[in-house]
Order: sequence, then C-alpha cells, then structure tokens
Amino acid sequence: MQVQATDVITPEDAGTLHGLFLERVRRSPDKIAYRYFSSDITPASGHESSLKLGSQQDGWRDITWRAMYAEVARWQAALLGEHLAVGDRVAIMLRNCPQWVMFEQAAMSLGLVVVPLYTVDRPDNVAFIINDAQVRVLLFETGEQWQALRAVQGQLGCVQRLVSLDRITTTDEEGGCDTLLRSSRLREQPPAVPPAPADSVAPCWDGRLKCAQDWLPAEAEMGWERVRDRDALATIIYTSGTTGKPKGVMLSHYNILYNAYASYMIFPLGQEDCALSFLPLSHTFERTAGYYLMIAGAVVAYARSIPLLADDLKIIRPTILIAVPRIYERIYNAIHAKLEEGPPLRHKLFTLTVDVGWDRFEYQQGRGTWQPKFLLWPLLKHLVADKVMDRLGGRLQLSISGGAALPPKVSRLFIALGLRLIQGYGMTETSPVISANRLDHNYPSSVGLPFPDVEVRIGEQNALLVRGPSNMLGYWHNPDATHAMIDADGWLNTGDTARISETGHIYITGRLKEIIVMSNGEKVPPVDMEEAILRDRLFDQVMVYGEGRPTLVVLAVVNPEQWQAFAQQVGVRADMAESLYDTRIEQQVLQRIADQIKEFPGYAKVRRVLLLTEPWSIDNGMLTPTLKLKRPQVAARYADEIERLYQGR
Repeated sequence: MQVQATDVITPEDAGTLHGLFLERVRRSPDKIAYRYFSSDITPASGHESSLKLGSQQDGWRDITWRAMYAEVARWQAALLGEHLAVGDRVAIMLRNCPQWVMFEQAAMSLGLVVVPLYTVDRPDNVAFIINDAQVRVLLFETGEQWQALRAVQGQLGCVQRLVSLDRITTTDEEGGCDTLLRSSRLREQPPAVPPAPADSVAPCWDGRLKCAQDWLPAEAEMGWERVRDRDALATIIYTSGTTGKPKGVMLSHYNILYNAYASYMIFPLGQEDCALSFLPLSHTFERTAGYYLMIAGAVVAYARSIPLLADDLKIIRPTILIAVPRIYERIYNAIHAKLEEGPPLRHKLFTLTVDVGWDRFEYQQGRGTWQPKFLLWPLLKHLVADKVMDRLGGRLQLSISGGAALPPKVSRLFIALGLRLIQGYGMTETSPVISANRLDHNYPSSVGLPFPDVEVRIGEQNALLVRGPSNMLGYWHNPDATHAMIDADGWLNTGDTARISETGHIYITGRLKEIIVMSNGEKVPPVDMEEAILRDRLFDQVMVYGEGRPTLVVLAVVNPEQWQAFAQQVGVRADMAESLYDTRIEQQVLQRIADQIKEFPGYAKVRRVLLLTEPWSIDNGMLTPTLKLKRPQVAARYADEIERLYQGR
C-alpha cells in the first residue's frame, strides 16, 4: 500500500458522495478507476480512448475516471428525462460492475435516494422493498431477473420506469418480456445481435420497460449537483430480516463519507493499490469499504463471480481484499483437504510453518519473545507460505474480514502464513464499520478498537452500545423501530453482547436476540455452538434448536464429499435416504458434535440430530440475501421432523 496524502479526499473536500466522485475525477482524470471483464473485447470505432484492454488477460478492461465522468453524464441525462423530484427513490439490482457506480452517481447528483437490491433476492422480498420505499425507477440486468419481476409485476405499481442492461423483447400476449436478445454494457461495445424492429416489440407493463441502450443518450454534458447537503438522505439499505420483514436503514452522505474516510485513516492506501470487489455492492460493507475507495483513488476490479474467484485473484493480483469469513473458510478447508490427501511429511511441514509463523506474529506484535526457531522462517516461507499466498495473487498487503465472526483457527492460519489479516465489526445501521484491529495492534480474536470519534460502552445485559457520526438517521417510515434501536442520548444498541478489554479492544460474546432459553431456564448461545460444530468438515450448515424444550437438537446439512466417506466408513450406503436416520450414523455424529462443543456447559448437550442433504439457500427461503440463517423458517420447514426427534423425551 502506498500512502499519497495529497490525493486523499476528506469528507469536507467531498461534501456529498457525488461530490467525492467529482473531486476524484478532478484530481486524477486519467488514472484507472475500474477494471472489469467483458466477453466482447473489440471497442467500437471512435471510442478507444474511453476504454483500453487490461494488461492481465484478454477480456479484462480498464476505465479511467474521465471516462466514468462521461458515462455518469449520460445516466444523469436519462434520469432527468424521468422528471423525478429531489428525494425520490430509485433502485439498483445489478451485479458489481461500473454501471452500478454510474447509475448511483447520476442519481445522487440529482438528489435522488438510492435503494440497492440483491440480485439473488426472492421476488416477493424485492416487491416488498420496492413498495415500502416507493421506488420510481428500477435498474436491473438480465432476462432471468425480468422473469422473476414478472411474477410480482402486480405489486410494482409505484415504478414508473424499468431499465434493463440486457435487451429484452416481448413475444407473449400479456405484454411480458421473455426473450434476451443482447447484452447492453458500456457504449463502446457494439451489439452482438441487431435490435429487434420496433414494430415487433409489444409494450411491456404499459411501456415502462426500456433497454439502457435506448434509454441513455449517445452523449451528454454533466449538469450541476442539485443538493449539496452532507446530512441529506443518500441511501436506504434494507436489512436482511432474519425474523421478519426487512427494515430500511437510512444513511446520509456524511454517515458513509465519515466511515470510508475513517477506514482510510486506519488502513492508508494509494492509487497504486487494487481491490478485488466480489461481495455484493448491495451490502454496505462492500459499498463503503470497497466502492468508496475512491477517497484515495485506488483501483477497484470487479470479479467475474464467486466460482471464478480463485482465477480472478491470480489474474488481478489485488493488494487489498475485503471478504466475509466464509471466503477464508473455503480456502482454509481446501488447504486442509489437500493436506489430508498428501504424505504425512507435508502435513508436518505445514503445521511447523503455521506454528513458527504464529509465534513470529505474536513477537512482532510485542506479545512474545524471540525464539531460535524463527531462523527457519525464510525456508518455511519459501517452501510453504509463499505457495499459499500465490493462490491469493501474491501481492496482498491487507485483507479485511467482516460481516460475521472469523473463526480463530482460520485467522491463525492466514496470519501465520504472512497475510496481514484484520478483523473488523459493524452493521448496516452504522454505515457499517464500528471498530477494526490495527496492523500494529492486532488481537485477532477481537473485533478491534473503535473508529475515531466513535464511542462505545457496555449497557444492560452486556449489550454493546455505539454513538458516533456513522449512526444511521433511522429506519424508513418506522419510528417505533428507530426508537427501539437508538435512545434519546443517541446510543445505538447493536443487539450484540460484548466486553471491552483493558487495551480498549472489543470482544463480541453473543447476540441478545439469538439466545435459546430451554424449558429448565438454562440459556444457550446457538451461534457460538454452531460455529464450534462447523469445525467438523462433515457439516456445511448447522442450526441448534431447543427454545422452550428440555434438551437441544441439531439440524445439520452434510458436506456431500465428507458424507460419502463417512457413510462408507460406518458401512451404510450414502445414496440411500434411510442412511441419514441410521442409529449407528446418529450415534457417531452425536459423538463428533460432542467433541466440538465440549467447552460449553454440561446442560448445553445435543441429544438428537437431524441430518439433511439439501442445502439451505436464498432460493428456498432458508437464508437471507446476506446468507444469514432464517431460524424461524428452518424450524417451520422441519417442524414434523423436529417433533419426532423429541418424541419420548
């Protein structure tokens, strides 16, 4: 990372989030802003200056801040044509791509409020958010999304304009659009297939649907910024809603600007840095900590997809990686699976490398003493650590984990191998970051120190309370929920229980609303138990159940490969549904669970287990768009099976 203080844009310099963009364009117009992948690598004649091929591999393109400015002007002109008023809401349902930024910046320049939507969300949830926010313009991308929207079109009466990046034509009698003709990306890309003749296209939803290619003017001049108020509402981000309907979190321009700038002050970076963006921009973590890296002018590269993430890491070779724990866990599991397949000597060498690397880290942090085994590090680094780091691109200078708790065994491995891995903590309602570890003051089991100007204290029931410039304005049209969250003195209750150490580091100890109260009055933290059980690679997903019951049971989705090997070992056929209920299987699984939760109190014992092979997902309604478990839905889905587990107990 390279610190270039003169290029850093402060919240005062920016004023608003659109002001931040304008200032970045002014300071570094010809620097690369974004890198993205396109299957069409032939620029249209006359626009070669706007885009150039990336140097890493055919198909990767760069776009400068100057070119982004020209594109934002086109989107601004198109939005002006919709005659929207300041404060009207517009929604984005796109994958991470430059158009996400273009649309948002154009909207904010006009004083519009942006509502991000998850591309993988359920249609009924999308309809609820659009109606709750009274969205006027919706930008989406694919024909598949259009098909999903058609299922709820009767609930989208507030939307006056639907804009698709892909061209879609109508062929049915209902006026629905069901045929994907071409992909409309940036204007430099010619259509792969000519647009359908106008007389063959029936009106969609009374003519509300337009392809972006037709909606955007060929050229436009950037107009002035309508609203220059840092405290104005900038965005409404809907929370996941694990127990009920999602709530709209209202964040101001300054909420986000402060948070992004405070992040930079802790982790300085420069224009030579590159971040690989793959967490959805609909999530405030990626939006603040990734998108608004424009504060320092770092390049943002948009990954193609999660399945291609390993390849993209090697191609892009980022210096900054922002991810959720699940990404690190996947790499961790892959490493250990490969070690188990290899010779014992390789496993011993890897274990030695981790042990030496971890002790070196503790020594460098001032918490340990120098040891002679540190002399082995150059060799161990060459033989082991560098090979793992090369899988991450080989250039990572900083990696940040947030969104959920990072298992200690996972952070220990990566830190020991030389990755500068930092865990932070926050929530949508705080824009989102509340705290983070520092590189030179890193306690990996903690979530770090509070950001500057952010106050924290422990309230009733050990709840973590937060007050500061990142706290939300409130919940959209929900004053009761706002007052329940933020008291009269401005303290926001995170809903998490915590302790604060003598060093000032915050340690999250549990969740107030995610406590199982058993019929004997004993209280059990399900998330902590689930994290412990998931240390066993037999399980991909786990839910502990027992509210109002005398004992605990576990619902567990098994890992397909691990299940095959385990069933064969026990002597049952993994492909037979009956094997999931085999008493020999259950007894051994219960013992494996007991081995993982032995540090919990004796009353927190699992008596029965329900094994499942169908993963819990967003599509089947068991997970939120941010992949959080919807406990009530899972319990309802398997209510009969759960009752059978408790029969006779």
